[in-house]
Amino acid sequence: MRIAITGKGGVGKTTICALLATAFAKTGHRVLAIDADPNATLASCLGFPSPDSIVPLSEMTELIEERTGAKPGTPGGFFKLNPRVEDIADKFAAKHEGIALLRMGEVKKGGSGCYCAESVFLKNLISHLFVSEQDVLIMDMEAGIEHLGRGTASGVDWLLMIAEPTRQSAETAKRIQPLAADIGITRVGVIGSKSRSDQETEFLERSVAPLPVLGVIPYDEALRLAEIEGRPPQASLPAVNEAIEKIIAHLMEETG
Repeated sequence: MRIAITGKGGVGKTTICALLATAFAKTGHRVLAIDADPNATLASCLGFPSPDSIVPLSEMTELIEERTGAKPGTPGGFFKLNPRVEDIADKFAAKHEGIALLRMGEVKKGGSGCYCAESVFLKNLISHLFVSEQDVLIMDMEAGIEHLGRGTASGVDWLLMIAEPTRQSAETAKRIQPLAADIGITRVGVIGSKSRSDQETEFLERSVAPLPVLGVIPYDEALRLAEIEGRPPQASLPAVNEAIEKIIAHLMEETG
């Protein structure tokens, strides 16, 4: 199961990513979580101790130079377009309670020299991870699908777009769908977030149609406080965990 998760900022994307990863891990799956959002908070959301100590791969300059043949930040020159990346997850992933985590980091741009080596390294790593033998892989992305390309798309079982019951959030989800189709991602679905009523759920379903809504996470004050305080999400409403379980069952059934 290989899942890429995206959505408009502030919709609860990372919280739902953490809920899914934790639920998969509790049922015995080996989970690899990838934090590909420059505003990286997935480690704290998953309860990793000392999350700020997890070094982003984009900042591992010696590793990138070793694999690409180019020193990051050095303008010009030649470097390998297909650097070796198959051992990165085993060697550099942080691990906590059955979940391994890789933090991609941000590739800096403009006025900082040539960062092509970092970009090539990360893109090759992501492509490799999506086609390698993983039990469950979940990638938390920023809005859009910039981290995915045609070489990666063949390994994506699901692109999940997190959307609140607002027009702006729904429009973001609908803009992403054709971009996903262009690179060959065929399974695309929406997970509703922070719904306070049946009316809000119905509004969301109408607004994202014809995209399928795979499940809706109800608004839970406990989840909001966890986001604010930077700690693992713990729902106070049984309906939250029930929704996550149903979403996972649907994903696995459709994927076969």
